[in-house]
Amino acid sequence: MTSSPPPSHLPPPLRHDAAVAGMFGRIARLYDFMNRLLSLGVDQHWRRVLARNVRLGQKGMVLDLAAGTLDVALAVRREHPAALVPALDFCPPMLSRGRGKLKGANALRVLPVAADAKHLPLPDASVDCITMAFGIRNILPREAAFAEMLRVLRPGGRACILEFGSGRERIWGGLYNFYLNRILPRIGQVFSKDQAAYEYLAESICAFPTARELEAEMERAGFARAWHLKLTSGIACLHLGEKA
Repeated sequence: MTSSPPPSHLPPPLRHDAAVAGMFGRIARLYDFMNRLLSLGVDQHWRRVLARNVRLGQKGMVLDLAAGTLDVALAVRREHPAALVPALDFCPPMLSRGRGKLKGANALRVLPVAADAKHLPLPDASVDCITMAFGIRNILPREAAFAEMLRVLRPGGRACILEFGSGRERIWGGLYNFYLNRILPRIGQVFSKDQAAYEYLAESICAFPTARELEAEMERAGFARAWHLKLTSGIACLHLGEKA
């Protein structure tokens, strides 16, 4: 499967955004299936851990960024039935796939909106907690997303960011790195017919900062406290940051 490259006249960050949005639009139909296949279903456990680390305040609002097909928003709702969850993603086809999952109270309490994490359509100090799963790696520059998170979080609010462990660290004696570089793109080609998307996935993981480097980025951005939890030996990490 091929796609047109983003217009060359756009500045590099916008070309990156357009390319990433187009890529996710292409794979939206198979996104959930590929997540389960490539992680052997462990991605669902990771999302449950993320949801358990959400902290609600008086507003009862959890903002889910890079919401995709709404798996995180629904995990948050299961863990916190009173939560209102605006679910934002800059790839409308992903949100369209997720809307089919919204039944009953979730159809009223999960609010899918197409929006950019670097330009959030929300007022200052309006949410208790922010969640993001496998999205921060796709955002450039990350500092802009962190600044927006801090702007919309209430004082004392928390950001919970789930991301793959960096390919710059040897996990399981290098087996993780071998899987990223050799196996993952081939599986992506066989099942999704879009090898380029899964080559991008591997490359972006390999280039991503280590967990401690990302903590330092969050603290430089203005989070009063940042820490992480390793999941499945560090194949994924839950990064947590709190606003002063």
